Amino acid sequence: MAVLAGCAHPIVVTAEKTPERVEAQLIQKKVAYAMNDADRAKEVTTAGGGGDRVSYYPYRDLEKAVRDALRSVYADVVVIRSATDAHAVRESGAALVFTPEINTTSGSPSPFTWPPTTFTSEIACKVTDASGQEVTRLVATGAGNAEFSEFKSNFSLAANRAGTDVASKLSAEIRAHDKLR
Repeated sequence: MAVLAGCAHPIVVTAEKTPERVEAQLIQKKVAYAMNDADRAKEVTTAGGGGDRVSYYPYRDLEKAVRDALRSVYADVVVIRSATDAHAVRESGAALVFTPEINTTSGSPSPFTWPPTTFTSEIACKVTDASGQEVTRLVATGAGNAEFSEFKSNFSLAANRAGTDVASKLSAEIRAHDKLR
């Protein structure tokens, strides 16, 4: 029993759907987001249901949601390893660099099932220009819920819904900032 209590159930935190890319509405600018292998390798363990825990890799799992949120706003999006690497920023040709920090929470009041029934994903981005000067900071928070009858075949459903919500909100948050045009 002690061995089972120390385990966390693996889930994948993705977006079920990402913001639509409408070519006619794109800002004609090249941007980058900064994410490296160390970010992608960060494993997080949070609460599930029934006193269990779940584990996942928020940066690796939500990278596509970040990229697609940016692609729904800008004509060209590239990835770089670090916003502070002036050479990489210059070589990328990006006018803006988004550095995401991802935080998540999960839980469930259910004493009988281990998948989380509630999940939040927060993406906070520091945005810098090509010279490394901070332009602004933005935060988008997505929430997802799932009931037992819904997640029988997808234990990550609440997390996936939070991923969809946060990607949509990140796209809207970027569009709302005049400094990011």
